[in-house]
Amino acid sequence: MPIPVVQITDKQVQELLSYTEGHFLDVKAKEIRPSKLSKAISAFANADGGELYVGIVDNTPLPFPDRWQGFADPEDANGHIQGLEELFPLGEGFLYSFLSHPSYTGVVLQIIVQKSKDIVRANDGLPYIRRGAQSLPVNTPDALAILKRNKGLTSFENEPVATELASICNSAAVIEFILNVIPSSEPESWLRKQELIKNDKPTVAGVTLFADLPQAILPKRTGVKVYRYKTGEEEGTRETLVGTPVSIEGCAYNVIVEAVKTTKETIDGIQVLGTKGLEPVKYPTETLHEVITNAVLHRDYSLADDVHVRIFDNRVEVESPGRLPAHITPKNILQERFARNGNLVRVINKFPNPPNKDVGEGLNTAFEAMKQLRLKEPIIRELDHSLLVEIKHERLASPEDTVMQYLDNNATITNRDARGITGIKSENSMKSVFLKLRDRNLIEPVPGKSGFASAWQKKSKNGHRKNGKS
Repeated sequence: MPIPVVQITDKQVQELLSYTEGHFLDVKAKEIRPSKLSKAISAFANADGGELYVGIVDNTPLPFPDRWQGFADPEDANGHIQGLEELFPLGEGFLYSFLSHPSYTGVVLQIIVQKSKDIVRANDGLPYIRRGAQSLPVNTPDALAILKRNKGLTSFENEPVATELASICNSAAVIEFILNVIPSSEPESWLRKQELIKNDKPTVAGVTLFADLPQAILPKRTGVKVYRYKTGEEEGTRETLVGTPVSIEGCAYNVIVEAVKTTKETIDGIQVLGTKGLEPVKYPTETLHEVITNAVLHRDYSLADDVHVRIFDNRVEVESPGRLPAHITPKNILQERFARNGNLVRVINKFPNPPNKDVGEGLNTAFEAMKQLRLKEPIIRELDHSLLVEIKHERLASPEDTVMQYLDNNATITNRDARGITGIKSENSMKSVFLKLRDRNLIEPVPGKSGFASAWQKKSKNGHRKNGKS
């Protein structure tokens, strides 16, 4: 299939020529060897995907427009394309196109690289990984083992643990499970069939599921910590931390149940400023349950850290160790399916009233529950070594609607109060909302108040405000 030639606009040219190398983007001169270019493509595919532009000179003293130094025509790039297509076939996570503009000579080769399911190797046989603006070789056994786990080709859940078989074969957790689910089987025999025992040792998944206290066997890997911060700021501090963080311990099933329960109980005691004054904070139980369940079941157990649930005045954050596995990204997570810990997910689904009833649909349920309460969708962000899900207590109503709803029940509103109920962080941005409402003749400044004390009220009519309060 021929590679398309796409004519771009003046604005797109300006953006293209202003690009600099970064974690998701790279620009290369057309003279680059295909073998060297293959390292950058491998690095993007093995990390989070990205884009390469071949025919752009990066960071030179040349005048801005002269950075465009494309191929004379598409055929001039045949050497590059042929060398790349052997390793990175068009349509298999790699998209190629040529970019042209009437005012610039030649064409620029655009390569869009998607995050890959498998390990992608460069011409030299090595896989590379993107870190910032660098393409780093994965050239040690330990680094390759980590990359395989990140791709979901192997899982730490299957690693044997140096502890006695009795820790999972004779635990209260496994005995209760066997009696309720498969009373005709013996624990050890059943655990072996489920591949929760390896080399006569319990696996990480086996310990997590069936040890009475996995936290003693796998410290900092199987617990959940719940924090309450009395603030709506970006970061929680020691000064805003309420009490001591609650540590949730036990087998995975009990950890999920107790973590959800503790989170709900903590939230039940919170009141925040709403459109009708102080109101109790409400989050959908389904959302809290699904997000915490996903954090416990899909975390990277090779990383020595707990799952952290942070409860703020205006949001709940759930942070789990490990980035998204394989080809999963924050953009496609609701459509794509991949279980990092397949055994753990499969076996816990055998429990009575399993926490993951609808396998693969958990986050979709969480998002839908937020919509039902007219709350904004959760935000999913990948950090350097973890995944953060932010559940905001923000209404789907526009800031303008929220301000007017507040003034239906209150005589005046300040910038600070308005930011609290709308989720807007900037004083100037909030002021812009007030000015829009003023220009629509809906609100007016409260006379006699200025500076930090300034406030707004509904537009006066015949000496009385519209809410009936003089």
